[in-house]
Amino acid sequence: MHNETNEPIAVKLITYRSGRGERLAAHVDDHFVIDVLDAAERASSAQQGDFVSMLSLLRGGDAALDEARRLLAASRPADRMALDGLSLAAPLPVPEQIRDFANYELHVKQALAASMRLRSRSDPDPAAALARLEASGNFAIPPVWYERPLYYKCNRFSVVGPDADIEWPSFAQLLDFELELAVVIGRRVKNVPVEQAMQAVFGYTIYNDFSARDTQSQETAFRMGPAKGKDFDTGNAMGPCIVTRDEIADPYALRMRVSVNGHLRTETVAAGMQHDIAHCISFLSQSETLYPGEVLAMGTVGNGCGYESLSFLSDGDVVDIEVEGIGRLRNRLVKATRRQT
Repeated sequence: MHNETNEPIAVKLITYRSGRGERLAAHVDDHFVIDVLDAAERASSAQQGDFVSMLSLLRGGDAALDEARRLLAASRPADRMALDGLSLAAPLPVPEQIRDFANYELHVKQALAASMRLRSRSDPDPAAALARLEASGNFAIPPVWYERPLYYKCNRFSVVGPDADIEWPSFAQLLDFELELAVVIGRRVKNVPVEQAMQAVFGYTIYNDFSARDTQSQETAFRMGPAKGKDFDTGNAMGPCIVTRDEIADPYALRMRVSVNGHLRTETVAAGMQHDIAHCISFLSQSETLYPGEVLAMGTVGNGCGYESLSFLSDGDVVDIEVEGIGRLRNRLVKATRRQT
């Protein structure tokens, strides 16, 4: 379905919870949505199976998205639900895969410097320990970072959505947020050239990679990881929606901001990636198939986390991330002792 200018109708998609389980819905506007499977059933659509979940839609490809657009355009006021009344899950509750890039030089430089300061804290002479670490050269950005996209794989089963509590891991003391833009893959590709790589992008969402920095600092001393510093239940927050690629004219121009308990920490834009989205996708697809439903987090922006300034979260803190055109992702940190009371 296309509009009068023959451009695709952009779609914002959510997953919401109901008595019937997790359901796929599409925004009609900023205030109302339609349940896409219900709309397909009312229209006797032959593609109802594509709308059982967000992953089903992604697997259905262009034909499924076109049908969703048609159903959305044909919706009536009686078909609509108020967005405010819905309980949202992550838009893609269990992604096929999650990979997170380190893609912003300012963040990488400041995080490496913070790692040295954090490690030196426990030494009897912190200043001398810091000087030794700085002289070692082990905390300079290695040349390979400039040459190729670098990433790690995340736990796809620990994803939560908007307004979900983040369970403070029992093994950690220093919890942190990360402000990131994420790409959702919508097309199966392998060995895709850079020039064609953006065609694999279905859309965009917000990603907050909650991190246990004390644990991460310990683990990366072995030059592996991150491991448990990133792997704990509820540690990967996404949402509130997936916005189709045609809605975002320039993803690098998107305004981004993060606040903690209502206090602004950072306001920036997504520009400045060392390796842009197309190059990251092309690189990943070398001798490897990418599948619909994979999520690629494009990296923490400079000053996009507390680690860079060694300012960490506390029990009960509420982290709000806003990305232009996508919305707001809000989550609260909660320790187990308080959850039980």
